[in-house]
Amino acid sequence: MKTVLQTIIACCVFFVSLSLSAHQVKLIAEPGSEAVLAGAPRTVYLKISLNGLPMESTRVRAPVNVALVLDRSGSMSGSKIQQAREAATRVLDYLQAKDIFAVVTYASSESVLVPATKLTDKDRIATDIAKIRPGGSTALYAGVSKGAAEVRKFLEAKRVNRVILLSDGLANVGPQTPAALGQLGMELGQDGIAVTTLGLGLDYNEDLMVQLARKSDGNHAFVENTNDLTRIFEQEFGDVLSVVAQQVEVLIRCQPGVKPLRLLGREGSVQGQQADVRLSQLYDGQEKYILLELQVPTGEAQQSLKLANVEVNYLDMQAQRKRQLQSEVLIQYSDSESHVKASANREVMIAVTEQVALESSKEAVRLRDAGDVQGARGLLQKNAEYLKQQGKVYAAPKLERQSTQNEEMSESLGERSWKRSRKQMRKDQYSIEKQQKY
Repeated sequence: MKTVLQTIIACCVFFVSLSLSAHQVKLIAEPGSEAVLAGAPRTVYLKISLNGLPMESTRVRAPVNVALVLDRSGSMSGSKIQQAREAATRVLDYLQAKDIFAVVTYASSESVLVPATKLTDKDRIATDIAKIRPGGSTALYAGVSKGAAEVRKFLEAKRVNRVILLSDGLANVGPQTPAALGQLGMELGQDGIAVTTLGLGLDYNEDLMVQLARKSDGNHAFVENTNDLTRIFEQEFGDVLSVVAQQVEVLIRCQPGVKPLRLLGREGSVQGQQADVRLSQLYDGQEKYILLELQVPTGEAQQSLKLANVEVNYLDMQAQRKRQLQSEVLIQYSDSESHVKASANREVMIAVTEQVALESSKEAVRLRDAGDVQGARGLLQKNAEYLKQQGKVYAAPKLERQSTQNEEMSESLGERSWKRSRKQMRKDQYSIEKQQKY
């Protein structure tokens, strides 16, 4: 007969084993409609949803390796630098002794204020942050590169590796184009370092900041009011401290006769019968998705067709082990248009609507940049009507909210309001594109 102690140990072993075997990611692969009209080739959509499941305890979260890269150029004087110092100090409360933290500042050149170190002396770091003073130009590229160098000192897969960049102005020392910063972001992303970019005020280059974040799969925020800095920093660290999966790779292998056409919203590779998308990380309680447009061959009514096999590989940050998820997606041909319409998947088609509208929103920005204010306004108004209509079809309040936003933006294209409107549009576009949490 087992003793009470043996029973307790056996139960503990069971629950630990159960915890280690449980996935931290839920995979849902589904088509835009369960049925497709027979008789001719058709276009369909495939949505791959990855949902980060709640962590069992924040005490067992993955350790983080973060470098703050803070702009201290002359334009950061006054409340900007004060709020930046306060926000940077506040985040120390969220970190533990197992975490790695660094602070890099930049003006005409970059400087390491706090070398990458374990957080055993928060008071000393807070004292160092309080010494930051503004003055000089904006060597943004050098600042990010130096921040990445600090992260690399402790770079390893089991950590959440992140550079968080704050800037209020245009890069004017060293490389300063969106393409150059995008290339840097891509290189850092390939090394497992995501870059989050926080644009402060109305004078930074939003295209540069978005490219740097996009290519490394980080976050991006437009912080118009300096008083919001602490809140944004807290939201960013809420993401950093809740990463449940990293090194996420999604492989979509289409069946013979099914042709992958394009990815909507996300960058990735579409070659032959396969689409491949990589994500830097997935957070607790977050859904990230991939949309793939497909062409399916002619079929006969009642015939079933397998669209694709889906495979997801990722690093479980709590169990610290590689995991794999698999799924397959089927549709059925029908000769009834009403049946096809009724079989539409609401959640998939809402996502498709968002991404299609996103493409039009980006085109509106391009038109406005080219001086075609009326063309941009007309496109945004058309977009607003499309979102409103789809919102009613799929009973989706968020599509109707986006419709209102497009309508408001169509009236904010004048010279006096465009600087702010453009930054807000690029931020909103990025959030939809990446399914950003904040």
